[in-house]
Amino acid sequence: MIRAILFDFNGVIIDDEPLQLKAYQEALRPEGVALTEEDYYSCLGMDDLTFARAAFERGGVAPTEEQVQSVFRRKTELHREMLEGELPLFPGVVTFVKAAARVWPLAVVSMATRDEIDYTLTRAGLADSFAVIVSSEDTGGMCKPDPACYRRALELLNEKRAAQAPLAPADCLVVEDSPPGVQSGRAAGMRTLSVTNTVADAALRAAGADVVTARLSDWTTDAVRHVFGEH
Repeated sequence: MIRAILFDFNGVIIDDEPLQLKAYQEALRPEGVALTEEDYYSCLGMDDLTFARAAFERGGVAPTEEQVQSVFRRKTELHREMLEGELPLFPGVVTFVKAAARVWPLAVVSMATRDEIDYTLTRAGLADSFAVIVSSEDTGGMCKPDPACYRRALELLNEKRAAQAPLAPADCLVVEDSPPGVQSGRAAGMRTLSVTNTVADAALRAAGADVVTARLSDWTTDAVRHVFGEH
């Protein structure tokens, strides 16, 4: 039985992977580093600093730490500018999250920064729906597919539920859009619902997703109970 749901952020709640790609391309260009779409999508699950270092390495550049930090800051600025208009949320995600929050404790587990997550959730009216947020600042540099982020989210959820029976990993449903995210949730011992917002069905199944769906708008709390009712 599912007793908590843990959501990835980019590619699950906000439809901004193409914007992230564009922001990185613009931030890396002054450093003489090209970034292709294939490069970007091969690095899903990384935090910003890890991604920037990997981009420099692919480009054959040995960066200083200041160069890495500069790309990170510029990418962050550009991405925020791109979100100033209508927030690109996935259809149905607000309805699903709010409905789920009335039934289960929820968490966001992401390699995005806390500021980026808070900004989007506040604008989307979802800030109060999540009991726990685990961001890139909370994982000690360990990126997905390492399970550290999901294990940390479980610890925090149980801290908030100290007076109740603790949650076990198998009580948790992870909602992800990438193979590294699916692998991270599975390595933490959790169930996985993967959405084909970013990566094709076959790649998500190959990563071990328990269930793959085309969109969260097709899901209700009753559907979660029905599909994931048994361990």
